[in-house]
Parts: sequence; structure tokens; C-alpha cells
Amino acid sequence: MHIRNANQIYKEVLKDSEKFAIWITNKVGTIGFFAIIFSWTVLWLSWNVLAPINLRFDPYPAFVFWLFISNMIQIFLMPLIMVGQNLESKHSEIRAETDYEVNLKAEKEVEEIKQELKEIKELLLKGK
Repeated sequence: MHIRNANQIYKEVLKDSEKFAIWITNKVGTIGFFAIIFSWTVLWLSWNVLAPINLRFDPYPAFVFWLFISNMIQIFLMPLIMVGQNLESKHSEIRAETDYEVNLKAEKEVEEIKQELKEIKELLLKGK
């Protein structure tokens, strides 16, 4: 039985769109991404509330549009993150399958070793 590399199998079966989903999931699922979105939102809202009126580019109530955009980002990212999680789950299944194959091979080898030890024991007992 040939031992397979689960990571290699996983990479081979992924489509480009799935690789993109995983890339997005990995980037969005970081504290850095959260910090960027949070900082941008605070900066945007602060500027449009606290800056001099003539310098505000999106004064109240227009910055509600930014909140709408934020919600749209969340709506689009949620399914994409779920796709990434499903793909990671598929990866786990492949790893579990290859682990099972290795365990079967190891069990077969252990049985062979046990049989050989039994035969050696019998030969030693006959020799006494």
C-alpha cells in the first residue's frame, strides 16, 4: 500500500476559484484585516463628524452609506468564509483518510511481526 501525502492530494483537487476562496478566508480571518476595517471606519466616521464642515466629504447622514457598504462587505464575506471553511473541512477529511491508510498499513506490519515472532518462539521451543 502506497502512503499518500494528504496536503499534496488536497492541493491537486482544488479549483482556482477554491484556491481564491481559501486565500480570501486566510486574509480576512486575521486580526490585521479586522484592524484595517475598524481603523478605516473610525477614521471615516470621525472625519465626517468632527472635521470642519467645509472639509467633510461625507457629512451626516451620508456616512450611513459607508455603514451600508460595510454591511455589504460582511454579506459577501460570510458565504466566502463558509466556502473556505468547507474546503478546509475537505482537507481534514483527506488527511483523516490518509491517516487511516497509514494505520491500516501499520496494523498489517504489526500483525506480520507478531506472526514472525510467534514462528521464532515456536522454533526456539522446538529447539529445547
